[in-house]
Amino acid sequence: MAGQHTRSAAWQATAVVVTAGLVLAGCGGASKPADGAIAKLEIMAPADPGGGWDQTARAMQAAVSGANLARSVQVGNVGGAGGTVGLRKLANERSESYLMVTGLVMVGAVETNGVDKRLEDTTPIARLTAEDEVVVVPADSPHQSIEDLLEAVDEKGRGVSVTGGSAGGTDHILAAMLLKAKNIDPAKLNYVPYSGGGESLAALLGKKVDAGISGIGEYREQIKAGKLRALATSGPQPHADLGVPTLKNVGTGVELINWRGVVAPGSISPAAKERLVELVTEMHGSPQWQEKLKRKGWTDTFLAGHEFAEFLTVEIGRIKPVLQEIGLVK
Repeated sequence: MAGQHTRSAAWQATAVVVTAGLVLAGCGGASKPADGAIAKLEIMAPADPGGGWDQTARAMQAAVSGANLARSVQVGNVGGAGGTVGLRKLANERSESYLMVTGLVMVGAVETNGVDKRLEDTTPIARLTAEDEVVVVPADSPHQSIEDLLEAVDEKGRGVSVTGGSAGGTDHILAAMLLKAKNIDPAKLNYVPYSGGGESLAALLGKKVDAGISGIGEYREQIKAGKLRALATSGPQPHADLGVPTLKNVGTGVELINWRGVVAPGSISPAAKERLVELVTEMHGSPQWQEKLKRKGWTDTFLAGHEFAEFLTVEIGRIKPVLQEIGLVK
């Protein structure tokens, strides 16, 4: 534990250097090519092509290139183990113009896979986007509210099944947080994991499970079609098109966003940190990135440098105990 506290303190200290570097940027900070662009930027998506991390990396590639913030932008995929294979590769990366996409799923995967490389060993650059989760039931379910559903879990235990993505992922974490908020024994959670939202959707529509949790985008069309009924969403603000409350406002106090961001190798110099934070900040403000957010339907949750590092520290600190309670982490 002492080593972890020391590492966390050092990590936040380096994040302060990033923020300080931004203040100094206008006074001759890290040098750039004459035209102001990074010569070559590499972005790793620590997952196979097609998923959310890959889409984020390629959206960044298009926006950075379109805004002329780098002369060359390359995207590579390193899939496996919830992103932790990519995290291990990042630890050995020596380029100072290198970013890896990360997110809440990786926070859980680091704990459940017991890997020797952690997000605390990286350089936090920025949080970019987020998607809220939604809790749903089949349209003809007897559960009319999230309170009804949680009372059924408390009463019937594993007789009530809840589906979602992979074990230890965002959906599983949210289910466990809801039980904890209501002081329900975590052993009562009957969580049925699937590799993707499509499979969990099929289980819901086929009445094989009692409830489901996923990103709003996975279930929205079936909610609008009247085949699923939304009970609550997990973010800070309600979604007008769904017409249901947030979990935070129905007595659970639970709030969770499935966020995505970028980190750099832990070994990069202060000047490189400054340059990458500046680049991603400029990308975030560009018309090219804002158009990507709108077209993808991503929620803009931008935090850079020190603020992102603080958020990440808090997020890691609250996720591990949840995973321990449901028996996925010792």
